[in-house]
Amino acid sequence: METYFNIRYEFDRKAVHQSVDTRLNEPGSDYICVADGVILNTANRFPEYLQVVNGGMFAICDSSYVPLYIKWIHGKEYGQYCGSEIFLDIVSNRKYRMIFLGTQQHILDGLKANLQRYNPDVSGMKFVELPFRKVSQFDYPGIARMIEEDGADIVWVALGAPKQEFFMSMLKPHLNHGVMIAVGAAFKFFSGLQEKRAPEWMIKNHLEFAYRLTQAPKKQMKRCAWILATLPKMFYDEWMHKRNSNNLNPTTGL
Repeated sequence: METYFNIRYEFDRKAVHQSVDTRLNEPGSDYICVADGVILNTANRFPEYLQVVNGGMFAICDSSYVPLYIKWIHGKEYGQYCGSEIFLDIVSNRKYRMIFLGTQQHILDGLKANLQRYNPDVSGMKFVELPFRKVSQFDYPGIARMIEEDGADIVWVALGAPKQEFFMSMLKPHLNHGVMIAVGAAFKFFSGLQEKRAPEWMIKNHLEFAYRLTQAPKKQMKRCAWILATLPKMFYDEWMHKRNSNNLNPTTGL
């Protein structure tokens, strides 16, 4: 794991999956955040949210731009591991019992039907619509009991950021087993009913944001505006952190 722009990232895909296996063999529960540009921006503006994002196992990088920023500043090469990819990787490997928590039943129904193409075991798993309410108003003990009665290892959460990250952090103390992963739009991508990911050529050329702008212009324009407004300060802070780290004496740390 490495910390960049104040977020603890795990970029190694093999290490991500090994960490999930290890955590599932230990008592208690934990969570993984899927940090895109919006989460990066929001976490660096709100300390409470940053604490939540860093309060789980780690974050994976759901941004094609963060690896570019790291390369420009630190000269290190990393790759993106987006939410829809880890979602399909874990669903397809058929290693775990899973439960899917979301907000709209018709999306969950479409998701269940489509995921059976990748994993027939999904037909016997639960897809649970969560009521629309403030994150502080959920019945966390009751949700934890439902998950534990089901025996799920992986708890997929799709409530939208930042709500889903707060949800996982508040459910964690009540859950005795499982790894929660917040995947945002992945439920919609794989439901076959609503949003789709950008074409592969746009993803490879760091243009997925442009595709999303065409799908939900009002929502995405607001997000892009915040990112552009705060990015210069994040760049400067990260560059200063690198410079200060390089100035430390490697022997004494002074």
